[in-house]
Amino acid sequence: MKKTYHVCLSAGEEIMFRDLEDYNRGFNCFALALYRSNSTGLVESFMSNHFHLMIQTEDPKEFMYNMRQPYSKYFNRKYCRNGRLGEKHHFQLEISGLHHHLAAMSYTLRNALHHGVSPIPYAYPHSSVNSIFRKEMGKTSDERLIPQKSYYKYIGRRAEYPSSYKMNKNGLFLRESVLDIAQVENMFVTPRSFDYYMGRKTSEDWQKEQSKDNLQIPPVRLEDIEVGARMQTLEAMMINENGKGNYRKISDIDLCIEIDQFILPEFGKGSVYLLSDQEKRKIAELLYKKYHINEMQIRRCLVYK
Repeated sequence: MKKTYHVCLSAGEEIMFRDLEDYNRGFNCFALALYRSNSTGLVESFMSNHFHLMIQTEDPKEFMYNMRQPYSKYFNRKYCRNGRLGEKHHFQLEISGLHHHLAAMSYTLRNALHHGVSPIPYAYPHSSVNSIFRKEMGKTSDERLIPQKSYYKYIGRRAEYPSSYKMNKNGLFLRESVLDIAQVENMFVTPRSFDYYMGRKTSEDWQKEQSKDNLQIPPVRLEDIEVGARMQTLEAMMINENGKGNYRKISDIDLCIEIDQFILPEFGKGSVYLLSDQEKRKIAELLYKKYHINEMQIRRCLVYK
């Protein structure tokens, strides 16, 4: 019998998705893992060094293996890297009850807001937030699709997928064709209710509402969802939620693109994983002088431990 789980995998101080191709490949691996493990996807959010998923599955470990293994293989081959990508163990939390589902899905979709990457959830492109009540919220899609015979260019020739999966010209499976959007919309009930949850402030009211499920289980809290990522303190995430984050700073993906496409060629290297510590130190000094960003972000994008 399938159960609902919130799943999170973090790479700690290492970037998992360095450019748009990586983000697209990550979601595609997620979509293929759902099919291989006979699981259902509800909502997701991919950040630069971790991701949050809500799935319904009989075996979350099997699902995660089916997702991690092909993405790690792709990432290692692309960036001349070896070894496991991400922490050894993923975090998972079983979710039961309507109000627990609503809280967990909301926290997942608001992840970019909490990490100070986006001022509102809808402005972040690497999550399913804009796939829910899409038509009702005026987000009609006119994406150009490619024929199934061309899918192999982005997922390999041996990948198995259902005929219902559709792919856009950028090689990304459409979220609406992969996720059970109808089930998610039924839980939020209306577009107005969904929009309310996306803009709602974190408070004890969320925890009180979950007691209505009468399940005698702890409430889902922001700190529970983020325990698998461990990127920021709860206080920092609350500051970001209140709109006081620094959204003008360069993002991880933009910083990684600058490093990979513009700086590495000057050093004659094709990957940050081929740089020496001395070269990384020199690049770090250049980036700090140019952007005045914190040491943690520079180390993360340079894989400079």
